[in-house]
Amino acid sequence: MDIHDSGSREFTFTLADFEQIRKLIYDHAGISLSTAKQDMVYSRLAKRLRDKNLKTFGEYLVLLKKGDKLEWEQFVNSLTTNLTSFFREPHHFPILSAHLKKLQGKSSIKIWCCAASTGEEPYSIAMTIVETFNSFNAPVSIFATDLDTSVLAMAAKGVYTFDRVERLSRERLNRFFVKNAGSADGSFSVRPELRRLVNFQRLNLLEPNWGIRGPLDALFCRNIMIYFDKSTQRKILERFVPLMDSSGLLFAGHSESFLYASDLFRLQGKTVYEMVNNKRR
Repeated sequence: MDIHDSGSREFTFTLADFEQIRKLIYDHAGISLSTAKQDMVYSRLAKRLRDKNLKTFGEYLVLLKKGDKLEWEQFVNSLTTNLTSFFREPHHFPILSAHLKKLQGKSSIKIWCCAASTGEEPYSIAMTIVETFNSFNAPVSIFATDLDTSVLAMAAKGVYTFDRVERLSRERLNRFFVKNAGSADGSFSVRPELRRLVNFQRLNLLEPNWGIRGPLDALFCRNIMIYFDKSTQRKILERFVPLMDSSGLLFAGHSESFLYASDLFRLQGKTVYEMVNNKRR
Protein backbone atom coordinates (compact mmCIF):
# COMPACT_ATOMS: atom_id res chain seq x y z
CA MET A 1 0.00 0.00 0.00
CA ASP A 2 1.35 3.42 -0.97
CA ILE A 3 0.91 5.83 1.94
CA HIS A 4 1.40 8.83 -0.35
CA ASP A 5 -0.17 10.05 -3.54
CA SER A 6 2.27 8.68 -6.12
CA GLY A 7 1.62 11.70 -8.31
CA SER A 8 2.93 14.11 -5.67
CA ARG A 9 5.99 12.18 -4.52
CA GLU A 10 9.29 11.58 -6.21
CA PHE A 11 9.59 8.09 -4.72
CA THR A 12 6.99 5.47 -3.89
CA PHE A 13 6.84 5.07 -0.10
CA THR A 14 4.77 2.19 1.18
CA LEU A 15 3.49 1.44 4.64
CA ALA A 16 5.77 -1.62 4.64
CA ASP A 17 8.75 0.65 3.91
CA PHE A 18 7.81 2.88 6.82
CA GLU A 19 7.36 -0.06 9.20
CA GLN A 20 10.78 -1.44 8.29
CA ILE A 21 12.39 1.96 8.83
CA ARG A 22 10.57 2.36 12.14
CA LYS A 23 11.87 -1.01 13.33
CA LEU A 24 15.45 -0.30 12.20
CA ILE A 25 15.71 3.02 14.03
CA TYR A 26 14.02 1.60 17.14
CA ASP A 27 16.31 -1.43 17.31
CA HIS A 28 19.43 0.68 16.68
CA ALA A 29 18.76 3.84 18.66
CA GLY A 30 15.60 3.24 20.68
CA ILE A 31 13.78 6.02 18.82
CA SER A 32 10.07 5.30 18.70
CA LEU A 33 8.44 6.81 15.60
CA SER A 34 4.67 7.21 15.60
CA THR A 35 2.64 6.74 12.41
CA ALA A 36 2.26 10.54 12.37
CA LYS A 37 5.96 10.76 11.45
CA GLN A 38 5.55 9.16 8.00
CA ASP A 39 5.86 12.44 6.08
CA MET A 40 8.89 13.45 8.13
CA VAL A 41 10.60 10.11 7.47
CA TYR A 42 9.88 10.36 3.75
CA SER A 43 11.17 13.93 3.36
CA ARG A 44 14.38 13.31 5.28
CA LEU A 45 15.28 9.97 3.72
CA ALA A 46 14.33 10.99 0.19
CA LYS A 47 17.50 13.12 0.28
CA ARG A 48 19.51 10.00 1.00
CA LEU A 49 17.96 8.19 -2.00
CA ARG A 50 18.93 11.09 -4.25
CA ASP A 51 22.48 11.19 -2.89
CA LYS A 52 22.87 7.44 -3.44
CA ASN A 53 21.17 7.52 -6.88
CA LEU A 54 18.57 5.01 -5.73
CA LYS A 55 15.14 4.67 -7.29
CA THR A 56 13.12 3.12 -4.45
CA PHE A 57 12.99 2.95 -0.68
CA GLY A 58 13.26 -0.81 -1.09
CA GLU A 59 16.75 -0.35 -2.60
CA TYR A 60 17.67 1.93 0.27
CA LEU A 61 16.55 -0.62 2.85
CA VAL A 62 18.65 -3.29 1.12
CA LEU A 63 21.66 -0.98 1.42
CA LEU A 64 21.07 -0.53 5.14
CA LYS A 65 20.58 -4.22 5.74
CA LYS A 66 23.92 -4.92 4.08
CA GLY A 67 25.46 -3.00 7.00
CA ASP A 68 26.93 -0.01 5.18
CA LYS A 69 28.41 1.84 8.21
CA LEU A 70 28.64 5.23 6.55
CA GLU A 71 25.07 5.07 5.35
CA TRP A 72 23.86 3.90 8.76
CA GLU A 73 25.44 7.02 10.22
CA GLN A 74 23.61 9.18 7.67
CA PHE A 75 20.38 7.25 8.30
CA VAL A 76 20.52 7.92 12.04
CA ASN A 77 21.55 11.54 11.53
CA SER A 78 18.59 12.05 9.19
CA LEU A 79 16.02 10.73 11.67
CA THR A 80 17.23 12.52 14.80
CA THR A 81 15.75 15.90 15.67
CA ASN A 82 17.99 18.66 16.96
CA LEU A 83 16.04 21.58 18.39
CA THR A 84 18.10 23.58 20.85
CA SER A 85 19.18 27.05 21.94
CA PHE A 86 21.42 28.71 24.50
CA PHE A 87 19.96 28.61 28.03
CA ARG A 88 16.87 26.78 26.84
CA GLU A 89 14.55 26.11 29.79
CA PRO A 90 16.36 28.84 31.73
CA HIS A 91 15.06 27.90 35.18
CA HIS A 92 17.51 24.98 35.27
CA PHE A 93 20.67 27.06 35.24
CA PRO A 94 20.22 28.94 38.56
CA ILE A 95 19.47 25.53 40.11
CA LEU A 96 22.69 24.16 38.61
CA SER A 97 24.61 27.19 39.89
CA ALA A 98 23.25 26.76 43.43
CA HIS A 99 24.15 23.06 43.28
CA LEU A 100 27.70 23.89 42.15
CA LYS A 101 28.14 26.33 45.03
CA LYS A 102 27.35 23.50 47.46
CA LEU A 103 30.11 21.47 45.80
CA GLN A 104 32.80 24.16 46.11
CA GLY A 105 35.89 22.61 47.60
CA LYS A 106 35.33 19.32 45.82
CA SER A 107 38.41 18.37 43.79
CA SER A 108 36.49 17.05 40.78
CA ILE A 109 32.95 17.81 39.64
CA LYS A 110 31.49 15.81 36.75
CA ILE A 111 28.55 16.73 34.54
CA TRP A 112 27.11 14.72 31.66
CA CYS A 113 24.98 16.31 28.94
CA CYS A 114 23.65 13.35 26.98
CA ALA A 115 21.84 15.24 24.20
CA ALA A 116 24.45 17.80 23.17
CA SER A 117 23.03 18.49 19.70
CA THR A 118 24.85 21.48 18.13
CA GLY A 119 26.41 22.47 21.44
CA GLU A 120 24.18 25.20 22.86
CA GLU A 121 23.23 23.16 25.94
CA PRO A 122 26.72 22.04 27.04
CA TYR A 123 28.13 25.52 26.36
CA SER A 124 25.30 27.00 28.49
CA ILE A 125 26.34 24.60 31.26
CA ALA A 126 29.96 25.69 30.80
CA MET A 127 29.01 29.39 30.97
CA THR A 128 27.08 28.72 34.18
CA ILE A 129 30.15 27.03 35.66
CA VAL A 130 32.43 29.96 34.79
CA GLU A 131 29.94 32.47 36.20
CA THR A 132 29.50 30.44 39.39
CA PHE A 133 33.23 29.99 40.07
CA ASN A 134 34.24 33.24 38.34
CA SER A 135 36.96 31.27 36.60
CA PHE A 136 37.62 29.29 33.44
CA ASN A 137 39.70 26.91 35.54
CA ALA A 138 37.00 25.45 37.78
CA PRO A 139 37.47 21.75 38.69
CA VAL A 140 34.55 20.71 36.48
CA SER A 141 34.45 18.27 33.56
CA ILE A 142 31.56 18.30 31.08
CA PHE A 143 30.94 15.22 28.96
CA ALA A 144 28.71 16.15 26.03
CA THR A 145 27.38 13.31 23.91
CA ASP A 146 24.93 12.80 21.09
CA LEU A 147 23.93 10.11 18.64
CA ASP A 148 24.14 12.44 15.63
CA THR A 149 27.73 12.85 14.39
CA SER A 150 26.94 15.81 12.14
CA VAL A 151 25.65 18.01 14.98
CA LEU A 152 28.54 16.94 17.22
CA ALA A 153 31.00 18.20 14.60
CA MET A 154 29.23 21.57 14.63
CA ALA A 155 29.25 21.62 18.44
CA ALA A 156 32.96 20.89 18.66
CA LYS A 157 33.67 23.65 16.17
CA GLY A 158 31.68 26.12 18.26
CA VAL A 159 30.73 28.60 15.52
CA TYR A 160 27.26 30.17 15.58
CA THR A 161 25.47 32.66 13.35
CA PHE A 162 24.23 35.86 14.98
CA ASP A 163 20.62 34.68 15.14
CA ARG A 164 21.78 31.81 17.38
CA VAL A 165 23.50 34.08 19.93
CA GLU A 166 21.46 37.30 19.72
CA ARG A 167 19.37 36.46 22.80
CA LEU A 168 22.44 36.19 24.99
CA SER A 169 23.20 39.22 27.16
CA ARG A 170 25.91 41.53 25.89
CA GLU A 171 27.99 40.57 28.94
CA ARG A 172 27.85 36.86 28.10
CA LEU A 173 28.45 37.47 24.41
CA ASN A 174 31.59 39.49 25.14
CA ARG A 175 32.89 37.14 27.81
CA PHE A 176 32.33 33.82 26.06
CA PHE A 177 32.39 34.52 22.31
CA VAL A 178 34.49 36.32 19.75
CA LYS A 179 33.06 37.79 16.56
CA ASN A 180 34.52 36.26 13.42
CA ALA A 181 36.06 39.09 11.45
CA GLY A 182 34.92 39.30 7.85
CA SER A 183 32.23 36.62 8.15
CA ALA A 184 29.33 37.26 5.80
CA ASP A 185 26.78 35.90 8.29
CA GLY A 186 28.11 37.80 11.30
CA SER A 187 29.07 34.59 13.04
CA PHE A 188 30.62 34.19 16.48
CA SER A 189 33.00 31.55 17.83
CA VAL A 190 33.05 30.14 21.34
CA ARG A 191 36.21 31.29 23.07
CA PRO A 192 38.83 28.52 23.35
CA GLU A 193 38.93 28.72 27.14
CA LEU A 194 35.21 27.91 27.30
CA ARG A 195 35.42 25.24 24.62
CA ARG A 196 38.13 23.44 26.60
CA LEU A 197 35.65 22.76 29.39
CA VAL A 198 33.57 20.47 27.16
CA ASN A 199 34.51 17.03 25.85
CA PHE A 200 32.31 16.05 22.87
CA GLN A 201 31.89 12.44 21.81
CA ARG A 202 29.36 10.25 20.04
CA LEU A 203 27.25 8.00 22.24
CA ASN A 204 24.20 5.84 21.64
CA LEU A 205 22.17 5.43 24.83
CA LEU A 206 21.24 1.92 23.70
CA GLU A 207 24.86 0.78 23.55
CA PRO A 208 25.88 -1.64 26.33
CA ASN A 209 28.98 0.35 27.27
CA TRP A 210 28.70 4.12 27.52
CA GLY A 211 32.25 4.78 28.63
CA ILE A 212 31.01 7.40 31.11
CA ARG A 213 32.58 7.28 34.55
CA GLY A 214 30.88 8.56 37.65
CA PRO A 215 30.15 9.76 40.12
CA LEU A 216 28.16 12.41 38.25
CA ASP A 217 27.19 15.56 40.11
CA ALA A 218 24.68 16.57 37.45
CA LEU A 219 23.15 14.82 34.47
CA PHE A 220 21.30 16.75 31.78
CA CYS A 221 18.95 14.38 29.96
CA ARG A 222 16.61 16.94 28.46
CA ASN A 223 14.22 16.48 25.56
CA ILE A 224 15.58 13.10 24.54
CA MET A 225 13.42 10.66 26.51
CA ILE A 226 10.37 11.80 24.52
CA TYR A 227 11.74 9.82 21.57
CA PHE A 228 11.78 6.55 23.57
CA ASP A 229 8.96 4.35 24.75
CA LYS A 230 8.46 3.87 28.50
CA SER A 231 10.29 0.53 28.56
CA THR A 232 13.41 2.04 26.98
CA GLN A 233 13.20 5.11 29.22
CA ARG A 234 13.09 2.90 32.30
CA LYS A 235 16.15 0.91 31.23
CA ILE A 236 18.13 4.11 30.64
CA LEU A 237 17.10 5.59 34.00
CA GLU A 238 18.16 2.39 35.75
CA ARG A 239 21.59 2.71 34.12
CA PHE A 240 21.87 6.33 35.27
CA VAL A 241 21.52 5.43 38.96
CA PRO A 242 24.93 3.79 39.59
CA LEU A 243 26.64 6.65 37.74
CA MET A 244 25.15 9.35 39.97
CA ASP A 245 26.72 10.87 43.05
CA SER A 246 24.48 10.52 46.08
CA SER A 247 23.62 14.24 45.86
CA GLY A 248 23.60 14.38 42.05
CA LEU A 249 20.80 16.09 40.13
CA LEU A 250 19.02 14.82 37.02
CA PHE A 251 17.62 17.53 34.73
CA ALA A 252 14.74 16.58 32.42
CA GLY A 253 13.00 18.42 29.59
CA HIS A 254 9.88 20.51 30.13
CA SER A 255 7.62 17.92 28.48
CA GLU A 256 9.17 14.93 30.23
CA SER A 257 8.24 13.29 33.50
CA PHE A 258 9.99 10.47 35.34
CA LEU A 259 7.31 10.05 38.00
CA TYR A 260 6.74 6.47 36.80
CA ALA A 261 10.30 5.75 38.03
CA SER A 262 9.67 7.16 41.51
CA ASP A 263 11.56 4.24 43.03
CA LEU A 264 14.72 5.57 41.34
CA PHE A 265 14.36 9.36 41.25
CA ARG A 266 12.13 11.79 43.08
CA LEU A 267 11.10 15.22 41.89
CA GLN A 268 13.03 17.98 43.63
CA GLY A 269 11.84 20.96 41.62
CA LYS A 270 10.46 21.81 38.19
CA THR A 271 11.75 18.92 36.01
CA VAL A 272 14.73 18.42 38.34
CA TYR A 273 15.19 15.07 40.09
CA GLU A 274 17.38 13.62 42.82
CA MET A 275 18.06 10.00 43.64
CA VAL A 276 15.67 8.24 45.96
CA ASN A 277 18.50 6.36 47.67
CA ASN A 278 20.91 9.02 48.87
CA LYS A 279 23.55 6.45 49.72
CA ARG A 280 26.21 5.73 47.13
CA ARG A 281 25.44 2.56 45.19
